[in-house]
Amino acid sequence: MKATVKWIGDELFLGTSESGHTLVLDANGGNLAPSPLESVLISLGGCSSVDVVSILKKSRQKITDCQVEITGKRVDTVPKLFSDIHLHFIIEGQDISQKHVERAVTLSADKYCSVALMLNKTVNITHDYSIKEL
Repeated sequence: MKATVKWIGDELFLGTSESGHTLVLDANGGNLAPSPLESVLISLGGCSSVDVVSILKKSRQKITDCQVEITGKRVDTVPKLFSDIHLHFIIEGQDISQKHVERAVTLSADKYCSVALMLNKTVNITHDYSIKEL
């Protein structure tokens, strides 16, 4: 897997993936696009959500929506690394089993999500969920 990042002016950078997709990053606190660290949170949420949805579908759960709210806490010293990240999954659907949602979220965090597994070496990652019945 490869990617490139090109400075495009001021504090803006254009990331291009090997598959040709692009992402603008804003080093100026995310004023015009996500900052690099915001993109880490988005990547973690995306990776985990893919797992959770896949596991729930394989478990024949009737999900209609999955959202994850991600909160990151950074240390006060430079570099301002993440110390803690919390993911709150909101699963929507009919007759959703709490047992299946808990299993899906745990499997993603502990076994499948590559982003979480890389980050949890130095970051305390926690998760919980809520279910919205339709």
